[in-house]
Amino acid sequence: MFSISSTVLPRWCTTSSCRHIVRMAAAHTTIAGLSFEAVAIKPPSHPTYDLKGIIKLALAEDAGGRAGDVTCMATIPFDMEVEAHFLAKEDGIIAGIALAEMVFLEVDPSLKVEWSRKDGDYVQKGLQFGKVYGRAHSIVVAERIALNFMQRMSGIATLTKAMADAAHPAYILETRKTAPGLRLVDKWAVLIGGGRNHRLGLFDMVLIKDNHISIAGGIRNALRSVDEYLEQENLQMEVEVETRTHEEVKEVLQYASQTKTSLTRIMLDNMVAPLPNGDVDVSMLKEAVELINGKFETEASGNVTLETVHKIGQTGVTYISSGALTHSVKALDISLKIDTELALEVGRRTKRA
Repeated sequence: MFSISSTVLPRWCTTSSCRHIVRMAAAHTTIAGLSFEAVAIKPPSHPTYDLKGIIKLALAEDAGGRAGDVTCMATIPFDMEVEAHFLAKEDGIIAGIALAEMVFLEVDPSLKVEWSRKDGDYVQKGLQFGKVYGRAHSIVVAERIALNFMQRMSGIATLTKAMADAAHPAYILETRKTAPGLRLVDKWAVLIGGGRNHRLGLFDMVLIKDNHISIAGGIRNALRSVDEYLEQENLQMEVEVETRTHEEVKEVLQYASQTKTSLTRIMLDNMVAPLPNGDVDVSMLKEAVELINGKFETEASGNVTLETVHKIGQTGVTYISSGALTHSVKALDISLKIDTELALEVGRRTKRA
């Protein structure tokens, strides 16, 4: 169980106030009383991301101002207490446990949450892996927001785990193709699933892509401009450049052999060609990796699927990036049930538990 203490906050089912915002600094390790020292896998550090604010926004979206949860207020006695259980309705990697607990404690700090699994653990369909008990009103108000976060994160973590295992010895990365406003949450799920994070945003890494190259008038001009800018601004950060042909790879290598450069990684974009039989041709990618010969990290991008990632990973490339980890995620089915016996009976009838 994660140990969380929190100051008393207004209950989301009865008020639309609660405007206090806590911003997460890069070195900050505590949000809403949750110390990430106690969390199985910590979220990525971000200089401005407001994780608590995202939770507040989601709760306010549901509450609709002062109206609150009208069904709750109409059907549930205000002081009734219950116990509800988290139920996995699919096999997969669980993620979002720490975030779900933050949601419950944001709604009502008196709620008690316990877990038999931690973020990154494998769960099987039908497993009860946690419980929350306390005021029924608060549990029902927090339920959908907590589950929405957990289901999305668990879907990302489950796919990431499968891709990361298949990609070995290459490392799997996500991209910036995340749900707007959920960048850190999505990237946290990738870490939980065993992947690695690409850049968090536009601020923490230079990534020279095709449009930058076209506007700069060529790949050498773009690289030179980046090197000059970093030196002028006294900045040190990773620099990656996108290449699409062997000629561009050779041009990058020639530039790097003649000039002191900040370049750290070469992206090999769309060098994996799909074949009519569903397989892929990775010969172009493999030749590019051999050209680079360990001088820089390499990253394969394009035509990356669960079916192709193993073959791509065998080319010697350092990283494989996949936007599908976050932009096409299938949520893992998870429920929170008070009457677990009836829930399991219905689940067995519908083959979902």
